[in-house]
Amino acid sequence: MSYLETTKNVYKEAALKPNIGLCCTTNPIWELPGLKIPRIMQEMNYGCGSTVHARDLTNNPKILYVGVGGGMELLQFSYFSRQKKGVIGIDVVDEMLEASRKNFMEAENQNPWFQCDFVDLRKGDAMNLPVEDNYIDVAAQNCLFNIFKKDDLQQAISEMYRVLKPHGRLVMSDPTCEQEMNDELRNDERLRALCLSGSLSIANYVKALTDEGFGTIEIRARKPYRILDPKNYPTDELIYIESIEVAAIKDPMPVDGPCIFTGKAAIYYGDEDFFDDKAGHTLLKNQPLAICDKTAKALSDLNRNDIFISPSTFHYDGVGCC
Repeated sequence: MSYLETTKNVYKEAALKPNIGLCCTTNPIWELPGLKIPRIMQEMNYGCGSTVHARDLTNNPKILYVGVGGGMELLQFSYFSRQKKGVIGIDVVDEMLEASRKNFMEAENQNPWFQCDFVDLRKGDAMNLPVEDNYIDVAAQNCLFNIFKKDDLQQAISEMYRVLKPHGRLVMSDPTCEQEMNDELRNDERLRALCLSGSLSIANYVKALTDEGFGTIEIRARKPYRILDPKNYPTDELIYIESIEVAAIKDPMPVDGPCIFTGKAAIYYGDEDFFDDKAGHTLLKNQPLAICDKTAKALSDLNRNDIFISPSTFHYDGVGCC
């Protein structure tokens, strides 16, 4: 049995009998005014963060969500879209699609504004999306890409890139791990399916996105996720896993490489009212400017004693230098 078949079986079980502990996150299950999330959707919230951000969802976007789970994030996306087939949900597991259909009927009962046909559920594979080219404004996946091995991951990212419009956004939440994992952990198909042993480092995760051509990367959150301990897992050391929330934007690739925002800021505190680096960045006195890692390096290389560059906070909400 391949690791992808193991994954299908794990999520078939989770569709037939909700598994509240399948994924665990510090994120609250938030509700917006007029939005009621059915309990069954909360119990089937198989993600490690959130991919729903209001600032991504202006001007009636076409939205794609891959790996539907219990449908909670599709319902949240529909709150902003409110149009027939405005949100496309794709899953490879028949039982998960059927469970979501039932959950949407309950959501329709609890939310006067919601109609089941706001969501277009389709059976499909993340590596061969049943969506046309350049059609989607916002694509999302939650705790899915970390399951894939290297070649499959790159194919899944390539498919997301294909269906996005220019300047469209791929919004993701996935576990990451900065420690090395041994081969026994990496090759355990069930642990991979449970979103534990496939976790990449943040640098490798971002590289997979920029290798595909995404010109702008935003790391929006970095949070504690899980511990793999020697008592319960095949490891000699304690392994700490985090979850991150990331947006990859289909911007043209800059000549000098991608703009990767990891939550750094520059603060100018010199004698003038502002500092102009002659490269498109103006720092107003004592006003922090969010900057990408590339700009942070360029400013640091100036060796000025009146510009402070903060460390990465791994939290970026836009309005940056690029």
